[in-house]
Amino acid sequence: MTAPLRVLLVEDCETDAKLTLRELRRGGREVVFVRVETPEAMREALRSRQWDLVISDWSLPHFSGPEALETLKAAELDIPFVLVSGTIGEETAAEAMRAGAHDFVLKDRLARLGPAVERELREAEDRASRRAAEAALRRSEARFARLFDSGLIGVVVADLDGRVEDGNDAYLSMIGYSRQDVQAGRVRWTSIAPPSMSVVDGRHGIELLTNGKLPPLELELTRKDGSTIAALCGVAMLDDAKVVAFVVDLTERKQAEAALLRSEMELRHAQKMEAVGRLAGGIAHDFNNLLSVMLACSELGLLDLEESHPVGQQLVEIRAAAQRAAVLTRQLLAFSRRQILQPRPVDLDEVVRGTEQLLRRLIGEDIELELRLAGDLPAVRLDAGQIGQVIMNLAVNSRDAMPQGGTLVLETGTVELDEAYARLHPRTSPGTYVMLGVADTGCGMDAATREHAFEPFYTTKPIDRGTGLGLSTVLGIVEQSGGSIVLESEPDRGTRFRMYFRPLPPEPTHPASQDAAAVGAMPRGTETILLVEDDDAVRAMIRNVLTRLGYTVLAAAHGEEALYLFDGNAASIGLLLADVVMPRMSGRELAERLRVRRPTIRVLYISGYNDDAVLRHGLLANEVALLLKPFTPHALAAKVREVLDATAPAG
Repeated sequence: MTAPLRVLLVEDCETDAKLTLRELRRGGREVVFVRVETPEAMREALRSRQWDLVISDWSLPHFSGPEALETLKAAELDIPFVLVSGTIGEETAAEAMRAGAHDFVLKDRLARLGPAVERELREAEDRASRRAAEAALRRSEARFARLFDSGLIGVVVADLDGRVEDGNDAYLSMIGYSRQDVQAGRVRWTSIAPPSMSVVDGRHGIELLTNGKLPPLELELTRKDGSTIAALCGVAMLDDAKVVAFVVDLTERKQAEAALLRSEMELRHAQKMEAVGRLAGGIAHDFNNLLSVMLACSELGLLDLEESHPVGQQLVEIRAAAQRAAVLTRQLLAFSRRQILQPRPVDLDEVVRGTEQLLRRLIGEDIELELRLAGDLPAVRLDAGQIGQVIMNLAVNSRDAMPQGGTLVLETGTVELDEAYARLHPRTSPGTYVMLGVADTGCGMDAATREHAFEPFYTTKPIDRGTGLGLSTVLGIVEQSGGSIVLESEPDRGTRFRMYFRPLPPEPTHPASQDAAAVGAMPRGTETILLVEDDDAVRAMIRNVLTRLGYTVLAAAHGEEALYLFDGNAASIGLLLADVVMPRMSGRELAERLRVRRPTIRVLYISGYNDDAVLRHGLLANEVALLLKPFTPHALAAKVREVLDATAPAG
């Protein structure tokens, strides 16, 4: 049974506190909390109880988020600190993160709170594990020092032929022999120590006879049962015919060093993946600009050509390639977990079919790909790009588990999970689900590997072939999508993953794709639009599309030019269409300055960045009108019309 989540809530508004707690409980976790509003109350709560998490508002009547953070730091407690605010801005948020806050969530985007909290709790556990490993190493070294000081170390006496004549209990315990074995002459130093330690002809033996002693050496000693232990040995001549060795078992120390090394490797991997994520965001922005132009030009070209024109099919292929490239961009951002989630009703069969061509190239010709799709599945609400990433990650693992070839099976279906199944698989609960399965005929996993399979950085692959992030990414995407995952595997019997998602109600849930709509059916208008986009090609494309649809477009490359155009045409401009991230002045800053001149102006933002960049510029996808790149002309036309026809200004 999962322990309750203990939350110290720094919040003066009871309504906001209830909303925050509701999000924390959404994943089914029990939450125990105390709400405080003053520094004194927070210090007393930190002294009196243990907490898993501190969630703080930014501004309170008698307290503040920064003061709460300083109070936690003064208590010297390593507890995740998450800011939840409706007013925090870009610079303030960055300052809070530098000061030690682990994350921040805007109150209008509380859906991010659950995943953010789970991530910070996992990272807190990782930090605790590293501290435990370091503490174990320190305890081990102190223990060895006490053993040396007290004489509680292994001591063995042997003759020059290698027969052990005597040994203390500590030594006998190390090597697994009894005192009766020693008395019967069945224990020989030469069968326990490596050949280099032979007194007669070993390299260290000759040095021992010459100098009368050896400096401490790390050796691998062989126990009676054939297993080995790492030991630290100091050897000296006891007399002309006998040798004494002092032996310390280094097993615990080696284990602690290995644990510390693993922690350091995990940290390096985490830093590397953070850098990859940042790089992915920048690449996606530029790539999405290019894809927007490709999609628009291909669709407008199709509009201008007669249906039988031979170039038409080439434009169709260009548009299809751009659409596939847009999916790849979303998958790249899904891997780095930096994309804006775009869940929508999808058919899992269609998602699987969409990955088939790429999968066949990915797994190679010696692995057979088999699709067992149910057909006529209920729709589920998912981000199709993320689920595609899940399939890719699992397929890569299956490929590596079948180096001599085999079969990879992707299956879908509708299943009913009962109470008995849920008890056997704690990640699930009873009910009706749409199932996505990925199975292979590879080498399989033993119980120990299954137990750790979803842990970040855990991998059985060589260090140059795996980061240990594949299955942890899969788990994060599935659970972030409201689903659950079950792993079944046995050595030499293959591996099967089953993912379960709740179906949507049996209503029309498959609206026609915007990309499938005819370009000629795009909504039109006659309003004047102020377009602000720093990329020349994207700006020209948007201007071309909107002009074709009857709009008057005033185009600017940056905020200062936009302000100049607005001042000369303020009365006629009905909409500001602005990129979020631009040099000199962001789209949000430009909108705020225009609202000073005309409070009722409508605003539509466009962006090719991930949600981190949008947040840094003070936007939330669910509080403003936002169109993500790459977009088609139809999507642009529909969104522009939607904002212009809205009852209240957007943005």
